[in-house]
Amino acid sequence: MKPILLMFSIMLSLTPFSKITMDKKEKIATTETDSLTIANFFKNSLTKGKSYDWLRDLTTNVGGRLSGSPEAQKAVIWGENLLKSLNFDKVWLQPVMVPHWVRGEKEKAYFTVNNTKYDVPICALGGSIATSKNGVIGEVVEVKSLKEATEMGEKLKGKIVFFNRPFDDALLNTFHAYGGCVDQRYSGAATVGKFGALAVIVRSMTSSIDDNPHTGAMSYGSIPENEKIPNAAISTNAANLLSKKLKENPNLKFYFKQSCQTLPDEPSFNVIGEIKGSVFPNKYITVGGHLDSWDLAQGAHDDGAGIVQSIEVLRLLKLSGIKPKHTIRVVLFMNEENGLRGGKKYAEEAKLNHENNIAALESDSGGFTPRGFSIGSTANNYKLFLGWKKLLSPYGLNDFSVGHAGSDIGPLKSDSISLFGYRPDSQRYFDYHHTAIDTFDKVNKRELELGAASMTSLVYLLDKYLN
Repeated sequence: MKPILLMFSIMLSLTPFSKITMDKKEKIATTETDSLTIANFFKNSLTKGKSYDWLRDLTTNVGGRLSGSPEAQKAVIWGENLLKSLNFDKVWLQPVMVPHWVRGEKEKAYFTVNNTKYDVPICALGGSIATSKNGVIGEVVEVKSLKEATEMGEKLKGKIVFFNRPFDDALLNTFHAYGGCVDQRYSGAATVGKFGALAVIVRSMTSSIDDNPHTGAMSYGSIPENEKIPNAAISTNAANLLSKKLKENPNLKFYFKQSCQTLPDEPSFNVIGEIKGSVFPNKYITVGGHLDSWDLAQGAHDDGAGIVQSIEVLRLLKLSGIKPKHTIRVVLFMNEENGLRGGKKYAEEAKLNHENNIAALESDSGGFTPRGFSIGSTANNYKLFLGWKKLLSPYGLNDFSVGHAGSDIGPLKSDSISLFGYRPDSQRYFDYHHTAIDTFDKVNKRELELGAASMTSLVYLLDKYLN
């Protein structure tokens, strides 16, 4: 009996060992296949890429694309024609009503000290009301926060409130610095209008010290019409100068004039294209960016880069002969900048149609060198994604962090969807963000193409390993 028992024991011990060995072999083979596939995405993007040419066309032939404008409508036509030319399985326009704010004539601003006039660069913030035809002039009160302004209360009556909290330059991630001070731009006017302030000027949202004022969205919240006051951004150079002169001359007078206005909402569209899934056609992976931009420039980094990279994801998958298991969609969202109507509409329609969205990826951080992805998902899926880091790190994709994925895909958030934000290097983004210098020549071709390949690689892994 002993020999039989011994043989049986050996068989039991060998079985799991053999299984583990096979699992390792299969895993190694899978990893090698994935590595080769990802390498091919990067090769094709760098040698046969289309994203840079598309970006040139969008920025130079369409230009700034503020929602509600004729240029935004031209961008919709541009996007629809491009997606159709790529022979995706389906291309369509998703109607959405969007805000229509117009800047009007170029803004003017100056302040005087001892009869010396200092002209300063400003720009109206999106959603602001105009000054009177003659402009607004008044003494200036400098504050660093909404809290400080609120505590001053009635002392702000009849004053121009100057919000001058700069970026925290100690923060490595400039998006964290942006998040630390953007509340003064968005809510400054609503905060001080109730105290009878004349107007608001806000330090531009950038760490760069230059003469380029940065526009951006602001909100009056629910305050009554009679408390709404003009709101403009001032360049960082001018902000520093004004702060210095205020310390020397607290009673100096500041003047500015802007002629912006809000018109009735306009009809527009999200532009959508998809490749149908071969196994799970009713499960969706979305990749996208926002088609609209501010009106001051061409919207190259914000968010022309994200638009063309997202389209390139589907093209690179097709070029590599990959037939995705899930339906892969590219969405060119309308109205991220001053309303988020496109993102909300897409999520609303997905819910009405009972769509099963399992993942979404957004590119809205510029066309710079790839660094990684921000992730919002379940704990189990997050562990799965971290396992892909060894496949992506050779391409500089080392930052896999939990965090905000993107404003347009945010409305899709649920317990069952994984959201991703493509994260390139952030150091230069806020030099151009919402300014007149966000133009095509500021985008590096290889950096843009590396980003497109990075996004394609993630979508490929999501399609292969998520059910």
